[in-house]
Amino acid sequence: MSQSPWQPISPAKPVRERKAPLTRERIVDAAMEVLRKEGYDGVSMRKVAQELKTGPASLYAHVANKRELDQLLVERANAQMVFDEPVDPTRWQEQLKALMREMLRAMRANPGVARAAIGAVPLGERALQTTERMLTLLKAGNLPDQAAAWAVDLIPLYVTAVAFEETVQSASDWTPQDVEEFVNGLRTFLAEQPADRFPLVVALAGPLTSGASGDERFEFGITVITAGLAALADRT
Repeated sequence: MSQSPWQPISPAKPVRERKAPLTRERIVDAAMEVLRKEGYDGVSMRKVAQELKTGPASLYAHVANKRELDQLLVERANAQMVFDEPVDPTRWQEQLKALMREMLRAMRANPGVARAAIGAVPLGERALQTTERMLTLLKAGNLPDQAAAWAVDLIPLYVTAVAFEETVQSASDWTPQDVEEFVNGLRTFLAEQPADRFPLVVALAGPLTSGASGDERFEFGITVITAGLAALADRT
């Protein structure tokens, strides 16, 4: 039966936009976005839920708690690390340095992840792949088992500390002029200490406050670590 011409036409019902299903990947994406905008301290289950336009309770069906969310953030950074070269026992030291540089690059690409990694033991698949790569390099250098085991704790600890320090510094509102004034003041403070009590502090006030870049200091650190590990290698 056709509709009467004078019967008002019912307005079309608005089509409700269907939400994409909630997944761990989407939760990590949202957490990364909160991390980018607000830093690590701003990341909470509630804030991530707000980013996804849902309630916090819906997240817990996919992520147990904030600690697991931290693990997933670290896993995401590990997934961005690339190791193209096969392990070469003749170049294990240089390849170990390259691994540390790649680890720092991934941390820098995800500011705030370093804070999530501090004090944690990453157990995701990609994190374990990074650990396996480190162990393979260390064993290629003939390191004793215990030295290799401790090294895979030491290396991420150093890289994470560097990345975390950079995150803290970048969050400050200091200008390059502020930094220069602080360094100059620190140099003067050290140089003016009693030379009879702190002779080397006074003598090395310049080098202690040198303007070396963060990359230069990082390279010094990985050189020291690699050389120290090489000294522990089993020569037999």
